[in-house]
Amino acid sequence: MLERIDELTKAAAAELDAVADAAGLEQYRIKYLGSKGAVKGLMGLIKEVPGEMKREFGQRANAARAAVEEAFKQKQAALGDNGGAAKAQGPLLDITEPGLPPVMGRRHVITQTIDELVEVFARMGFDVATGPEVEDDYHNFVALNIPETHPARDPLDNFYLNGEDRASASMSVEGDTAQLLRSQTSTVQIRVMEHTQPPIRVISTGRVYRPDEHDATHYSMFHQVEGLYVDKGVSMVDLKTTLVQFAKAMFGPDADVKLVPSYFPFTEPSAELYVKMDVGKGVEWIEIGGCGMVDPAVFGHVGYDPEVWSGFAFGLGIERLAMRKHGIQDIRWLFENDVRFLRQF
Repeated sequence: MLERIDELTKAAAAELDAVADAAGLEQYRIKYLGSKGAVKGLMGLIKEVPGEMKREFGQRANAARAAVEEAFKQKQAALGDNGGAAKAQGPLLDITEPGLPPVMGRRHVITQTIDELVEVFARMGFDVATGPEVEDDYHNFVALNIPETHPARDPLDNFYLNGEDRASASMSVEGDTAQLLRSQTSTVQIRVMEHTQPPIRVISTGRVYRPDEHDATHYSMFHQVEGLYVDKGVSMVDLKTTLVQFAKAMFGPDADVKLVPSYFPFTEPSAELYVKMDVGKGVEWIEIGGCGMVDPAVFGHVGYDPEVWSGFAFGLGIERLAMRKHGIQDIRWLFENDVRFLRQF
């Protein structure tokens, strides 16, 4: 067994003498000094050595390892000093090669649209308010004057979180209420009015959730912008003026709006908002949301006197705005995270 140590030492020395470049030296290091190299393998043979020779075998194996390592270091230095392969191959980095420009990220098209909405309404004096995405039944429905029998409160049309049937949930402010993912950003206007005295002029943006089947125009999670203005003497004229200014800022000076009578539990009178815009194949009237004067019953839930205060509210789908503005044909494209699509905006 001791002869194997001598044979390995001689073989290692002979091979090291023949190494002429850095690549060869690296192969030598792997063969003899690597984690699975021949020198380390010597120590694995100690279990085969007779007991009375183990100590001598171990000492000579360690000496062989030290000798091979020292010879490797000297060869490594010699190649470096004498302009070996590492120098012959030139620098590892070609500093004359043009660099690659860094790839900068960008804001998602939905984020861009939200930022633009905030900027447009800020110019008209609207602040920004936020609210929780996990809501209670009171703020999502009751305070918005949505009756218990309204289809919008059906468990199949909402993401209830605690398994309670809405009919058995407490509807009091102090009591426990059913929890759900909010189905509209109108909940924020209730929370703002609960803690703020008029006049109020705010918008809120954020995600809302409805269990819609996914297709080109529907998604189970989407974004809304909600607007609320409460003051003395607010009228439908103020509402339409605000929406006209919004449409022109978002879609250009030729944009116009019309209000088509409709029904919402939390506004009276109510209207669907249509914007006239060029959609590439001609000018069309496109429905983008709902609006109206705040129903006095809503004011009653937040302690406002409807004989003193009046106000308007509107809610717009942000995906719908982005799709109309940029000619996007399928809402699902907005959430697939395909950079080939997203980098267009």
